[in-house]
Amino acid sequence: MTQQLPISTDPVFQRARGSLAISAICDETTVSRLKNLRQEGSYRAIFPKSQTGNLEAVLINTAGGVTGGDQFLASITAGENARISVTTQAAERIYRASAKDAGQITNRVTLAKGAQIFWLPQETILFEGCNLRRSLDVNVDPTATFLMVEPLVFGREASGEVLRDCSIQDHISITSDGHPLYLDRIQMNGDLAAMIKRRAITDGARAMANLVLVDPDAKRLLSPCRALLPRTAGASLLSDSVLVVRLLAQDSFALRTALLPIL
Repeated sequence: MTQQLPISTDPVFQRARGSLAISAICDETTVSRLKNLRQEGSYRAIFPKSQTGNLEAVLINTAGGVTGGDQFLASITAGENARISVTTQAAERIYRASAKDAGQITNRVTLAKGAQIFWLPQETILFEGCNLRRSLDVNVDPTATFLMVEPLVFGREASGEVLRDCSIQDHISITSDGHPLYLDRIQMNGDLAAMIKRRAITDGARAMANLVLVDPDAKRLLSPCRALLPRTAGASLLSDSVLVVRLLAQDSFALRTALLPIL
């Protein structure tokens, strides 16, 4: 008699994997050029022609979003005096996932002496049922300049979406010579719609952004920056070289309207 093996009824889903590594150098004419590029799976980069001498990189998630079990890794390195501006082709969409199978996004940024990196992705949009684990680790030389803007949107208000069961863990670490300059963590689980109504969280705002500038001249920019802030934002110095801005807005359009003059 032939023994039949048990057949699993658990569905097996296809998972997206993406890996991207970009490094730049500064040539003898002070123009920043691509040194190395490695891209695998569902991660790609395009490089629009720049008129400023900076290297401009646009990251593309060809999977169209992030869901449970997806894994994406990006590594950006600016060599001595090199300048890179990084953005994304579209807003990153974080789709429904199981409670035990989070989507993962890992970003690593390194700046050498005199380098400059602008990390300016478009919004990350959370969808109902999403489960995200994301990290951004930055190592900045004391003479380098790093600008980061990370916008986050709690659901698509125009589509009537309400986030009743979601999970997000978002960790940002910026260090210089092994010393922490900025550490931030967001951890929210469950009924996000109820959480963001709390005054101590977002007071009903459905979009937020963290802006961090690491630059030897950051202190000089504090007052001009504060003059541009809406009522739902604040700016402060963690040190003479680290400027932090937090913004809340009703939606992503209002968030962009406030961010652009500041940038």
